[in-house]
Amino acid sequence: MKDKQKITPYLWFDDQAEEAAKFYVSVFSSAPGAASGDKNSGIGSVTRYNAAVAEATGRPEGMAMTVEFQLAGQRFIALNGGPEFNFTPAISFFVTCGTEAEVDHLWKELSDGGEVLMPLDRYPFSEKFGWLNDKYGVSWQLNPGESAQKITPFLFFVGEQHGKAEEAINFYRSLFDNSSITHVERYGENQLPELEGTVSHASFSLAGQDFMAMDSNLEHNFTFTEAISFFVACEDQEEVDKLWERLIEGGEEGPCGWLKDRFGVSWQIIPNALMEMLSDQDAEKAERATQAMLQMKKIDVEGLRKAYAGR
Repeated sequence: MKDKQKITPYLWFDDQAEEAAKFYVSVFSSAPGAASGDKNSGIGSVTRYNAAVAEATGRPEGMAMTVEFQLAGQRFIALNGGPEFNFTPAISFFVTCGTEAEVDHLWKELSDGGEVLMPLDRYPFSEKFGWLNDKYGVSWQLNPGESAQKITPFLFFVGEQHGKAEEAINFYRSLFDNSSITHVERYGENQLPELEGTVSHASFSLAGQDFMAMDSNLEHNFTFTEAISFFVACEDQEEVDKLWERLIEGGEEGPCGWLKDRFGVSWQIIPNALMEMLSDQDAEKAERATQAMLQMKKIDVEGLRKAYAGR
């Protein structure tokens, strides 16, 4: 798996995490241009529900909990979380394809059993573009072009969040080192119902990773949900505290390191120490750390260490 990726898209499935991860790996590793035995796409570690988390969540003990996977060199995490949250196009994944043949392949595979949002066709902004929800509900935008990062999270600010894309981009950029705004396009005065000056397309980077965003004033029956969150790997308690306190301003705390910011986007602010404790081969230590985590909102590393050590 990719070692230096600080922010990882985290996808909440209803008991389909393993199936979905294998499907995505198969689709991207078989695309035209992918090398035989492509190691840029693959399945990584799988964690399973231990007794403590199973009891707290109602999931079966031993069931796969999270599945790490990689697509075109980028890390994702899939969770078997249950039916509570649904994917929406408010967060999609923009795929920059090297050839039209790759666009066609990904469209064929990802659209099978899914829903077309914008047909694969020629548009004023692209010779060949399409937008779809796949059979699991995850949203993808496909476009030919060139990009060092093949798959880019795309944030769509609609409804109550309309007009806030630029504010959100500037806020997120202020949180992470090695962040910048690459490009911003705005709607003009004759593009009703869009409001002049709002963002028609923006590219930016956070911690060296590419993101995209746009506003839309059209009527949409969706918004951001916890089905896609951004998992942030933190070095220590100081970084956890800094990110948590900034992101929670005007937002909402959740359990176990989860929060929702003031724009409705969900984040997980997780210290590396927690993941090390939870993956310990000593089941009793991992169970104690899990029990402590389940009592927390913002993660307290020292509290975890005490529980982990049995103190």
